[in-house]
Amino acid sequence: MRVWLAVFALFVAAHCRKVFIGDQVFRINAESEEQIQLLKRLEEDYVSKLDFWTHPVSTDLPVDIHVPYTSLGTVKTFLQQNKIPFHVMINDLQDLLNEEQKDLVKNALNQRSAKNINFAAYHTLETIYKWIDSLVADHPNLVSKLNIGNSYENRPMYVLKFSTGGSKRPAIWVDAGIHSREWVSVASAVWMANKMATDFGDDPSITSLLSQMDVYLLIVTNPDGYVYTHTNDRMWRKTRSINPGSICRGVDPNRNWDAGFGGPGASNNPCSDSYHGSSAHSEIEVKNIVDLVNSHGNFKAFISIHAYSQLLMYPYGYSCTAVSHQAELDLVGRKAVKALSSLYGTSYKVGSICKIIYQASGGSIDWTYNTGIKYSFAFELRDTGRYGFLLPANQIIPTASETWLALKYIMEYVRDHPY
Repeated sequence: MRVWLAVFALFVAAHCRKVFIGDQVFRINAESEEQIQLLKRLEEDYVSKLDFWTHPVSTDLPVDIHVPYTSLGTVKTFLQQNKIPFHVMINDLQDLLNEEQKDLVKNALNQRSAKNINFAAYHTLETIYKWIDSLVADHPNLVSKLNIGNSYENRPMYVLKFSTGGSKRPAIWVDAGIHSREWVSVASAVWMANKMATDFGDDPSITSLLSQMDVYLLIVTNPDGYVYTHTNDRMWRKTRSINPGSICRGVDPNRNWDAGFGGPGASNNPCSDSYHGSSAHSEIEVKNIVDLVNSHGNFKAFISIHAYSQLLMYPYGYSCTAVSHQAELDLVGRKAVKALSSLYGTSYKVGSICKIIYQASGGSIDWTYNTGIKYSFAFELRDTGRYGFLLPANQIIPTASETWLALKYIMEYVRDHPY
């Protein structure tokens, strides 16, 4: 009965969701600074409802734009008139969404219990939260569940704490899903939580790590947005808070931190996907994490998992100035990526946010670095654009398992280099 209710809920959600029939994703390769500026102006045209999956910053980086069907002719004409090279990367976005929805329904049909979760599938928040309870029940001496506060829409934010004892030991923070449409980050975090719990006692590296340090894992950092991607709009990125004086809801929770707040790479328009919010830490989801980090006082690493682009980044995003520990962070990042690529040969780039992706103010790892957490990193998982935010479920476990090798390297390094 419970399975059929889950399937029915998914069916209803599928028919209530925003549709993207005929929408395409363009990959644009600007060839001059003039073309970059033209694309920036296009990005600020909120009337056309273009969804920039990656942003125009330099001729070295492609720009991926989700173009609604109604704007295809206008955008193609604009690009052709300005001689801006592009090609269609995804021909019909709805086709990918339909396949994803079929997988969700099939998985719900096959789901027997919270304990037997399918790690090779995407899941709703409700399923993930039930599985969290099951994981804690199965590993009571290692894993506990902390509610660090509720979201804007009053959903609990559950952090899994992996610990073998002691209070406020040196700790590592890992979060996923701060941007709600980045489902593979959430799915990877579920897989990695299970990996830590089940490998403890058997894997010497994990056993050694957790005998000396705690690991805090927030699987769904933006629960309201994540639910909204399942029920209304799969491409939703922000929180779901109301912006006074605007019909547009939500704030980009990774532009809301007190690190260069309101600077380049963040928008002051509430209708933008990069809207920074009314003030630093205005979003309760961000404030809940800030309060925990400040009250704990002994986090030695802060790692945020995003998608997509296959990058491992360190501060800064709000400034292109090198941080004082850049050489060490870069070396750690490169060795972590080497470990990652050893599994499937997946290629990652390493560097500061500002240098290898774009200038972005108000980001979490900039704030944590400035508060004294030296080992602050952000992952951008698979892929490099073929599927973008709609990575097929059959890539979840390969993505999670290769990312785990990089994450484990970073955690071991932090353990072995106390400060």
